[in-house]
Amino acid sequence: MTIFPFTEASPVQFQAPLPKTSDVVIVGGGIIGVTAALFLARRNIPVTLLEKGRIAAEQSSRNWGWIRQQGRDADELPIVIEAQRLWRQLAEECGEDIGLTQTGVTYLARTDKEMADFAKFLKVAEAHGVDTRLLDQGETAKLIPAMSRSFKGAMTTPSDMRAEPWVAVPSLARLAARQGVTIIENCAARMLDISAGRISGVWTEKGRIATSNVLVASGAWTSLFLRAHGVSIPQLSVRTTVAATAPMPEIHAGAAADERIAFRRRKDGGYTLAAGGSHLLYVGPDALRHAPKYLPALKANPFGTRYLPAAPRAYPDSWSTPRKWDADKQSPFERMRVLNPVPEPRALHAIDRGFKELFPQFEAVPLRASWAGMIDAMPDVVPVVDRAAAVPGLVIATGMSGHGFGIGPGMGRVLSDLIQGNEAGHNLHRFRLSRFSDGSRILMGPSL
Repeated sequence: MTIFPFTEASPVQFQAPLPKTSDVVIVGGGIIGVTAALFLARRNIPVTLLEKGRIAAEQSSRNWGWIRQQGRDADELPIVIEAQRLWRQLAEECGEDIGLTQTGVTYLARTDKEMADFAKFLKVAEAHGVDTRLLDQGETAKLIPAMSRSFKGAMTTPSDMRAEPWVAVPSLARLAARQGVTIIENCAARMLDISAGRISGVWTEKGRIATSNVLVASGAWTSLFLRAHGVSIPQLSVRTTVAATAPMPEIHAGAAADERIAFRRRKDGGYTLAAGGSHLLYVGPDALRHAPKYLPALKANPFGTRYLPAAPRAYPDSWSTPRKWDADKQSPFERMRVLNPVPEPRALHAIDRGFKELFPQFEAVPLRASWAGMIDAMPDVVPVVDRAAAVPGLVIATGMSGHGFGIGPGMGRVLSDLIQGNEAGHNLHRFRLSRFSDGSRILMGPSL
C-alpha cells in the first residue's frame, strides 16, 4: 500500500526566518492554527506560526474529510455553519482545487434507538435552519440503492460537504503565507517564556520570539506542552485507522456511515473508508490521571474503545516521554516531528469486511493506501477553546475530538477575535477550560 503523504522525510515548504518579535505566536500547524493565523493576518496583525514537523502532517490531514453540520453539539453547530460559508470562500481564494464538494452526509440506522437519537438532533438542526431530515426505510434504500441490506432509516444533511484534507490544509497555509503569516516548519516551540506572571515570549529550537500572545493548537501534543507550564487539561489521544481505495464505480457521491463502516467519495474517484466508532487508547500517565473524567463517555459507549498498556516510544502519553525539559535542550516535540502511527491490521480487516458486506458486488476492495492518526479527545467530546486564566496571554484550542477539520475555519475566525479581545460572535461557555475543575457535571456531546 502507498504510504501517507506526510512523513518526517517530506520536504520543508515553509522556511521563513525566525522573527525577533511577533504580536501573536501560534503553536501548531493544523487546520485550527492555520486558519486562526490567516484571520489574524487579515487584521494586519503580525503572526508567526510554528510547526514542529510539517503543516497538516498529523490529524488535520488524516481525518475523513467530512465537513459536516450533522450530529454536532448544539453549541458547535453555529460555528460549523459559519465554517461552511468560510470553506466556500477560502476554497475560491486559495486558487487550488481542494476537492470541496457539497454531496451531503448520511447516518444509517439499524435500530429504533438510533432513529430516536437522530430525531433529537433534528430538533437542534431545525432551530438553526439546517436542512437535516429523517428518512424512512424506503427513502434510505433509494438514497444509496447499491447497499445490500435494509436499514430502519437514516438521517441526512444534503448541504454538508467534503474536501481532501491533505490537499486543503497546506493550500490554506500557502494562502496564509501570501497574506503575511510567517510560517516556520521544522521548528518546535519548546517552552513559553513567562515573566511577571504573563507571557513575554516563546522559546523555540531556533531561538526566542518576543510576544505577549500565544495560541496553543497542537492537537495530541497540547496537553504535554501545557502541563510543563502548570496548565492541566484532561485531554487524551486515541488512534484510528483509515484506508483509501483506488478509483471505483460510484456507489454514493457523498459520505455515509453506520456502526460498522464509514465511507465517502474522493475527488480522485476512490473512497476513504474507516471502521465506524472504533478507536484505540494507549494507557499512559495522562490516561490514568484523567480516567475518572472519562467515566461518562465509557458508560455511554463501553465497547467503542480498546486499550493497550503503553504507547510507542516518544508518543505524547508514552511512559518514557519526559514531562519536564529545559528551554535550551531538545524537547519531546523535536524527538517526534510527525506523529505517524502504524495502521492497525485488525482495523483494516474490519474496514475491508464491513465495506464488502455492505456492497458485496465488489468481490475485492482495492485498498490503495492506509494510515492512522491520533485524535485529540476530551471527556465530553467537545473542545476547549478558551483563555488560560493561570497564564495571561495564553489561548488554548484543543480537544476537537475528531470534529476539527470541518469546523476549522469557523474556529480559526473565532480564535482570531478571542486573541484580539473582540466579541467571538458565538457563545463559548460550553468550551471553557474551567468546566473540568469548577465542579460542573460533565455533559456529553452527541456521539453521532
